[in-house]
Amino acid sequence: MNDESNGQRSLRPFIILWTGQSISLIGSQLVQFALIWWMTQQTGSATVLAIASVIGLLPQVFLGPFAGVMVDRWNRRLVMLGADLTVALATLGLAVMFWTGSAEIWHVYVALFIRSLGGAFHWPAMTASTSLMVPKEQLTRVQGLNQILNGGLNVASAPLGALLVTLLPVEGVLLIDLLTASIAIALLLLIQIPQPKQAVADGSQSSISAYWTDLRDGMHYLVSWRGLFYLALTAMLLNMVLSPTTSFMPLLVTNHFSGTAWHLGILEGGFGVGILIGGLLLGVWGGFKRQIMTSVIGVAGIGVGVLIVGSAPASMFPLAVGGMLMGGVMSSLTNGPIMAIFQAKVAPEMQGRVFTLMGSLTTGMMPISLVVAGPLADVIGVRTWFIGSGLFTLAMAICILFMPSLMNLEAERDDYVEGEDKKEAISSQLSLGSPLDSAEGV
Repeated sequence: MNDESNGQRSLRPFIILWTGQSISLIGSQLVQFALIWWMTQQTGSATVLAIASVIGLLPQVFLGPFAGVMVDRWNRRLVMLGADLTVALATLGLAVMFWTGSAEIWHVYVALFIRSLGGAFHWPAMTASTSLMVPKEQLTRVQGLNQILNGGLNVASAPLGALLVTLLPVEGVLLIDLLTASIAIALLLLIQIPQPKQAVADGSQSSISAYWTDLRDGMHYLVSWRGLFYLALTAMLLNMVLSPTTSFMPLLVTNHFSGTAWHLGILEGGFGVGILIGGLLLGVWGGFKRQIMTSVIGVAGIGVGVLIVGSAPASMFPLAVGGMLMGGVMSSLTNGPIMAIFQAKVAPEMQGRVFTLMGSLTTGMMPISLVVAGPLADVIGVRTWFIGSGLFTLAMAICILFMPSLMNLEAERDDYVEGEDKKEAISSQLSLGSPLDSAEGV
């Protein structure tokens, strides 16, 4: 690991990395908006949108755990560079298809799959690197900054995306994404990414058995931490009911509110403003002393926000925007503290594996949900799904309050050990029994 202590770490490399990826995210969100709106206009089918979402999830579900092992063993800077280049090439290929007039729905599916494949490697590399580049006491505020970024991007990219799809062909929007990706790659080339000791020492071991050993250790680490494991199960249920609402938003706009791309942009922009407000609040306030309580309140608020969106009459579009605004605020309050807990409590040598295992578990039910929700929403209407998922999410927040393992999540692990004692600490954590054999958190 980097010899600098937490308090002495320079934030300059992280700021450069964060700036480049922020610029790249602008292009990615514009592409996402343009492709979703193009498929909505071409088909008007909830099933098509659900399939697109499923295809985008498959690499994260099936390759996530293996990507995490590789991130923990490989040079994380090279992983991010490779992922960015892969996504850029997929975007270029799709732009050529639209430019020649030969683009079809399945071409979009292929591009979404490749872009998701790159993200399956990029996200854990970026997330696991953060704890080595940022002092632990600043992690919650950095997550607040990330929520501000996400909110700001949604505020800007949704209306901008609506404007661009009316002014430019789809290939023009795709070329903007190529430009922003190039900037991110250039900035990434200017910095070095710290590596955890284990990744540096074991990077030459590339045998299949070594990968399986690392993967098994990551799974054991996750299931032996009862609160973390139960959190993954809870997130699986929430994602199962909430993920279709994102996919069905264009249909809610066109079928219920009789809106256009501008209305979709306003709804997504409202969510972005909410994330921005929530991120600012989290960055200044830092959340409750027990971070998990902040997240529980956030989950409840997300449920109320989705319920408002689904219940809004066709003549009260501003009410739906208000629901999206509330959902955005609560999304920041949910995700920021959870990520701060992970980055402070999970050992750096394990973060790539643990983050991707968590990602695979939490997204694993989403494809099944989308496969079921697409045809079902075509029959019962997307509003019914919004209302049902809002009520379910609110009920889950109440249930969490009565789950000691989740409420005591922060007390079940000490902060990771710095220096030479770290490896010994991880070994002792991996030697714990199953979650059913361990005691409840204090």
